[in-house]
Amino acid sequence: MLGSGADRLRADVNRLLAFLFHQGILDEQFLQLQQLQDESSPNFVSQVVNIYFQESEKLLRNLRSLLMERKLSDYKNIGIHINQLMGSSSSIGAKRVRNVCVAFRAASDQNNRTGCLRVLEVLEHDYCFLKNKLHELFQIEQQRILAGGVGYPMQN
Repeated sequence: MLGSGADRLRADVNRLLAFLFHQGILDEQFLQLQQLQDESSPNFVSQVVNIYFQESEKLLRNLRSLLMERKLSDYKNIGIHINQLMGSSSSIGAKRVRNVCVAFRAASDQNNRTGCLRVLEVLEHDYCFLKNKLHELFQIEQQRILAGGVGYPMQN
């Protein structure tokens, strides 16, 4: 009986992952990150992603602050923040966020404050969507582990 619940939850995880890949939210880097997780570090992916969320939120706040200043925006500093967000997004497989960062970087390189503000709105939206979906994924995964019971080998 425990196995059937775990199997249903595994199917839920697979459906959510398929959706995130199909929509271009995640890429294969996320799968590579998952491969680093094992029995000795069962929460590795969620820990790495939570660090990404903490750092990304700081970067997004800083970007908004830099763009909201009335004086001429500091495009060099904006570019540094965008590069950091782009790199960390790439490292966890956050494809859509990374791609929006590319557009943000282009607007920043052109010193286009209006374009930067527009892209920042998209970036914040896509980031929140990613965060919500990954939290959902981790919750289902935790339920799956609990449904599988302690000491029972996981079946793929």
